[in-house]
Amino acid sequence: MNKTLILFIGMAAAASFGLAQGPANQPFQTHQLTANVYWVEGGGGNSGVIVGDKGVIVIDAKTSAAGGKELIQDVAKITPKPIVAVIETHSDGDHVNGLASFPTGLRIIAHENDKKEQELALASGGNNAFLADHLPTEVVTKAKEDVTIEGVKLQLMHWAPAHTSGDLVIYLPKEKIVFGGDILALNQPTALIHLEKHGSSAGWITSMKGMIALDSNVYVPGHGDVATKAVVEAKLEKAVNERAQIAELIKQGKTLQQIEVAVGDPPPAAAAGPGGGMGGPGGPGGPGGGPGGGQGARGPMFAPFSEVVYKELTQPAQ
Repeated sequence: MNKTLILFIGMAAAASFGLAQGPANQPFQTHQLTANVYWVEGGGGNSGVIVGDKGVIVIDAKTSAAGGKELIQDVAKITPKPIVAVIETHSDGDHVNGLASFPTGLRIIAHENDKKEQELALASGGNNAFLADHLPTEVVTKAKEDVTIEGVKLQLMHWAPAHTSGDLVIYLPKEKIVFGGDILALNQPTALIHLEKHGSSAGWITSMKGMIALDSNVYVPGHGDVATKAVVEAKLEKAVNERAQIAELIKQGKTLQQIEVAVGDPPPAAAAGPGGGMGGPGGPGGPGGGPGGGQGARGPMFAPFSEVVYKELTQPAQ
């Protein structure tokens, strides 16, 4: 790989690293799922809070330093126990930038590719230098790893590159709860795939099937409301059908533009116009997307699902 390509990939990773996929100024709301498990919406991506024997596990840390500080305050309202560990579902800024307000020395767990993406963003000269003190301290390298933190049993799973190359799904087998990160962006009509982070529609489908196979009826998405298995199954079915349709259109010799029209993707103008979708890019330590900063049907950094599939099926693997 030449130096120019490495630099380009690094700059793209840095840009998406600071991306806020949800309005960062959305009010925080804490929702209780079980006696010891909560999820906190607002401030970017959803966060999880798991209260263990003597400490707390946080899943994803919000978009900004201010959001991270507010999340810490919300945890303190739940329990006086300290935060001892953070698990990242992936490297996007709206899930990790809030770590800027977390104390150093915490146990930070992520998939190995998540850490690589963050290191690449830092090396490219992005504005996330403060996260150098909050990089993952432990990485998941297997398809499934069982861990116990503060008496809480968790399963950390990575089936394939999906939303990014470094997605991590967290499953609580006792509580039967799944934290799916942005593989589950349930506030969006289609799957969101980071091409510059080597995400994959085929891997997204594999990962969705893996989540559905878990013994759970409670799925906490990276964005949107908690859902049942039936909701997740419906989103998967829609994507599988659309991918098959795109494959058939490719066989017929259709162009990408013709395919986008056939499957009903919004035109670029609609995707970039005002709406109630995802917020715009959020600067490190600062605000994320503006109010309603919506990007219509998809976020500002994401190619439409049809384009992702088209490239996967027509371009040789890099």
